[in-house]
Amino acid sequence: MNSERFIFVIEIPPKFQEDILAGRQPSVQINVNATAVAQAFNGMTYIESVIVNYVTEFVSGREGLMGVPVKLVTRARFNPNLKSSWFSSVMQIINNLTMLTVILTGAALIREREQGTVEHLLVMPVVPPEIMLSKILANGFVILAAAELSLLLVVQWWLQVPIAGSTLLFLGGSCFYVFTVGALGILLGTVAATMGQFGLLAIPVLLVMMLLSGGTTPMESMPVWLQYLMKVVSPTPHFVVFSQDVLYRGAGLSIVWPEILATAVIGAVYFAFALRRFRSVIFGG
Repeated sequence: MNSERFIFVIEIPPKFQEDILAGRQPSVQINVNATAVAQAFNGMTYIESVIVNYVTEFVSGREGLMGVPVKLVTRARFNPNLKSSWFSSVMQIINNLTMLTVILTGAALIREREQGTVEHLLVMPVVPPEIMLSKILANGFVILAAAELSLLLVVQWWLQVPIAGSTLLFLGGSCFYVFTVGALGILLGTVAATMGQFGLLAIPVLLVMMLLSGGTTPMESMPVWLQYLMKVVSPTPHFVVFSQDVLYRGAGLSIVWPEILATAVIGAVYFAFALRRFRSVIFGG
């Protein structure tokens, strides 16, 4: 559950059937990952109904067994009060990181192309990777600073959401994510020629990335092929898992490093493809 492999863990005690037949009303514990409040509550209710109905059907017709056959004990972990603000506040930070990084990095390139200043770069002693990195880093540092302040001042102080893990680890993982979506913004900026075209291109890309990231709807509710597709082509599902593991569950680097590595690999692919487009469109080769 700490590494988000399972949302629900059911603990059935030993000699469960024997206790039921003896009328001792054994306890069944349901551990729920309540960081995603809606699916946690709905799933918990469904599991309780299934267990009670199945056990009741099993003991029906037997003499001496009256009342509820089992006692269900539910533990909501990482969000014991089932507050939606604990979940939605962090997800909004992730969405804003995605949206602002893509838009600002892409817009920085589009504006220079519209105003003609990008041609000045042709006579300067810089190479395309340096230009792309300057766009990503200049906007990325500002966005990361704003995200860290939002996490500390809005989420932790104003909304009183307890942060279980290290904010420095979250900030370090966010650097890889900002680099990845910044490269995506540069890529979109090489496809579009004007700000209007860039806006029309960025909107559907951002909507798909955010809606299918697992932050709005659970990944488990999507078709299996779509889950694998999103994890291969988009860094957002990996960053959502990373953020929830660190901020909600207090996970360390030993648990979240696969998500950081996956984000870095996707970012390297985005950057390489964007670099090829950048050389072709801006430098004519």
